[in-house]
Amino acid sequence: MNPAAEPVLSPAGVQALDARLTRAGLLDLAMEEAGRAVADAVQDAMLVGVVLLLAGSGANGGDALVAARHLAALGREVRVLAAPARHPLTRTNRKRLGAVSVRVSALSAAAVARESRTAAVIVDGLLGTGFTPPLRPALAEIVAAVNASGRPVLSIDLPSGLDATRADVPGEAVQAALTVTLSGLKTALLFGPAAHRAGQIRLAALRLPLHWAQAEALATRPTRADVARLLPVRSGDAHKGTAGRVWVVGGHPGTTGAAALASMGALRAGAGLVTVYSSAQVPLVMPELMIRQHADLAAALADAFSHGAPDAVCLGMGLGPEAATLARRVLTWGVPCVLDADALQPELAGLGHAGCVWTPHPGEAARMLGSSVAEVARDPLTAARALHDLYGGTVILKGGPSVVAHSGGLQVSRGGHPGMGSAGMGDTLAGVVAALLGQGLAAPQAALCAVTLHAAAGERAGAQHGYGLSASDVSAELGAAWLNLTSA
Repeated sequence: MNPAAEPVLSPAGVQALDARLTRAGLLDLAMEEAGRAVADAVQDAMLVGVVLLLAGSGANGGDALVAARHLAALGREVRVLAAPARHPLTRTNRKRLGAVSVRVSALSAAAVARESRTAAVIVDGLLGTGFTPPLRPALAEIVAAVNASGRPVLSIDLPSGLDATRADVPGEAVQAALTVTLSGLKTALLFGPAAHRAGQIRLAALRLPLHWAQAEALATRPTRADVARLLPVRSGDAHKGTAGRVWVVGGHPGTTGAAALASMGALRAGAGLVTVYSSAQVPLVMPELMIRQHADLAAALADAFSHGAPDAVCLGMGLGPEAATLARRVLTWGVPCVLDADALQPELAGLGHAGCVWTPHPGEAARMLGSSVAEVARDPLTAARALHDLYGGTVILKGGPSVVAHSGGLQVSRGGHPGMGSAGMGDTLAGVVAALLGQGLAAPQAALCAVTLHAAAGERAGAQHGYGLSASDVSAELGAAWLNLTSA
């Protein structure tokens, strides 16, 4: 596991890490570091005035009490509302607060409403990763009072009320402006409506042996520098025959644009030769493309393959009802391939190989898994792993952010732009993956590099066009995004 990548922890992973810290006699020091990181975040926010800290009964509350002590030592006026402590370290840190003359009052919704009127910021240390919804009525009232206060909220680890394992918001939950998450990211901080509750995310990597958190990671989030190191580098004598021959198999009457967009993505991501095979007339969107229209695609592909295999195949975009049959045949060739859109069919389960990349969005993933879109969206990490286990190869579960699943684990992408929520973006991404496969990257690396390049290109296009982005706009920025990644 790459040391630079940020770990994503499940509640079970957090418990295992805490158990290891306890065995090493370091849990008290870890709580001290966590509380200090929270205090530092409050100071960095440059909010002048009273800090109101809310401490629950568990370890999250202990972090809040440590933060209160550090803020008081820095000269800040702090007010603390706390529930009766259950965790032994939370009890210890409540005593320590008393020793430095910081008064602690009882936690209630009425107290939150009263004290928040004169507070500059609220620190939410009510609940941590061990919480499972629903909230008890008294806590629900407290959370509602926090949200009604109108004050900026800093949440410790994740906003209280969220389930750390879920991307949805199952009930009442704190709306934070900033979340200081400890040791690793959490599913709820990365995906869906839950991530919107977290505000900005600040990862406090506690000064503990780095591999301890990594050993418990459910997934990782690589840095863009990590990804840049994976991108292929051409030698001075490279030519179109060595830069990757990609076949794009797609398009059907009425959906020819999908194949055209995939082919543009492949060219812009460095493929040396891109040939489009379709039963329809695909528009020549770039003069560098080679277009082959055939009524019998299966026969045409078999004949072309008999004369030499491509370096990568990109299949399924707008292909129509014959997609699954053609995908089954292409998979038997054993060449690197990308299966997208119409080729993402349940009948292909188990047929993926090491060089194969599946690229479903949540709707296609639900079809492949026999589940619902809501189930996929609720837990993208579990869905991506299930797709890998069922289909083989490498999976890109597309979204904001995307998840890459392969035999080596799960990786969460970074970046992107909201304007990328438009038709054709997935087709472009499929072409980018194929181009990288054709240039010699292994499927997991090609997938991770492709989603990163695609997101970075989307950011560049978004800076110019705002929400009115087209897939063509993103394709046009792929080269500059590549340059930015490798020169940073």
